[in-house]
Amino acid sequence: MPQQQEPVLTREVRLILGDQLNVQHSWFNEPNNEVLYVLMELRQETDYAWHHIQKVLGFFGAMRRFADQLRAQGHRVLYLTLDDPRNKQDFPDNLKWILAQTDARAFAYQLPDEWRLDQQLSSVAAACGCRVEVADTEHFLAKRGEFAELFKGKRQYLMERFYRVMRERTGLLMRGDAPEGGQWNFDHDNRERTPKEHVPPPPLLFDHDLRGIEAMVRKAEVYTIGTVDARHFPWPLDREESLRLLHYFCEHLLPHFGTYQDALSLHSWSLYHARLSFSMNVKMLHPMEICEAAVASWRADPERISISQVEGFVRQIIGWREYMRGVYWARMPGFAQLNFLGHGRALPQWYWTGRTRMACLRDAITGSLTNAYAHHIQRLMVTGNFALLAGAHPDEVDRWYLGIYIDAIEWVELTNTRGMSQFADGGIVGTKPYVSSGAYINKMGHHCGSCYYDVKDRTGLKACPFNALYWHFMARNRERLLGDGARSGMIARMGMTYRTWDRMSAHTRQELLDKGDSLLERIEEL
Repeated sequence: MPQQQEPVLTREVRLILGDQLNVQHSWFNEPNNEVLYVLMELRQETDYAWHHIQKVLGFFGAMRRFADQLRAQGHRVLYLTLDDPRNKQDFPDNLKWILAQTDARAFAYQLPDEWRLDQQLSSVAAACGCRVEVADTEHFLAKRGEFAELFKGKRQYLMERFYRVMRERTGLLMRGDAPEGGQWNFDHDNRERTPKEHVPPPPLLFDHDLRGIEAMVRKAEVYTIGTVDARHFPWPLDREESLRLLHYFCEHLLPHFGTYQDALSLHSWSLYHARLSFSMNVKMLHPMEICEAAVASWRADPERISISQVEGFVRQIIGWREYMRGVYWARMPGFAQLNFLGHGRALPQWYWTGRTRMACLRDAITGSLTNAYAHHIQRLMVTGNFALLAGAHPDEVDRWYLGIYIDAIEWVELTNTRGMSQFADGGIVGTKPYVSSGAYINKMGHHCGSCYYDVKDRTGLKACPFNALYWHFMARNRERLLGDGARSGMIARMGMTYRTWDRMSAHTRQELLDKGDSLLERIEEL
């Protein structure tokens, strides 16, 4: 546990947030005895959502290790633990007494990635009474305002356009001005499900004893969700371990990553996914070094690693991840209030327990509670899909996703959830709602074969709830999705679905609507 230290007289106080653990930042090039670095464990941060216990331990564990690393390099560090009696539990009050006791003439911080912290620290800076310096985090490939400028005057932000700009800028998978392999996107090749008994390589797990931090968090009565074995905490806590995870991915998982990136597995909770998002989002790894490592692995062995595998991976990082951040800063704070479909239902309580008879949802939710992780198709097309079909309020869904995943920070969670997953933005991010019946889930995995419900039945007693709820969603949102305010691209993409609905007999349509009503009335029992 960090030793309690008294603030010392210093010329400049520099604040480091829990997701700014970039040891390669230019701040740390050389020790400076006139600079004091400050890190804080705060109730402000543990309490704004119901976080997974692994998320809380992961952040605190990585922050403590980072502070120790800075000290070892000769930097001066003040670290406030959650149980430090001097800790006022928020940034403004702590910074006030730290700046006063150190007699600092300057206060510096790196640009926060979350709107709420950006506003809070701007207010602190305005009132601190000393010189203020704001540094870039030196992490992202695009500046905050760049995205808004690229799509100025556009109603929809096309990710593919942004992705091509990023490919051209970085030179990743480029041959001169042309994309490697003759096309920009190999997504069509990356939609396979695994063979039924296929077992991927096991995930690389670490082994940290964080029982001390867990005891502190429990004693403070911080409300958390999920489970953890704090004797063997499995996530990387520093840059060295994160690089080991990256190497493991390139060596063992990348050869099949693209092919099975959308698959749902009964035998593996991580499949071929890199699980590097926590390391990236707290800035222990840089997105370019991750992409360059993957591309180098492909170039070294193109027979074992096809271009579709590496392109799908690069697209997720320099395309999707940077794109989500661009949407966030272009549309906040209003994006957090969008609710295009007018949804208002609470999430079923089994989202917090996993106690449902739907096999795909049970697996995704219990896996999330156990591992603080689920891959993007579990998030989008299982838990997100059901929440959207059920009409859950976007605030409810945001709260769940922000809390349950170790990699969830608002700038990336909010835009994925409220935009991509719940279509609350009305099509700024996606060209249509990402909803499906049970057929898609059956296509991408093997859960339906062992499920209580019948994926081929739409209205019977044991009919898969996704089936009737899909058509119920389409019927109740027809005016929003095809009406005067709908976007032309969405109308074109949704037209075939509604033509199918219109060809059904009136009796069939009514059966589906009645079944949907019944499912929503007893949603807690599903």
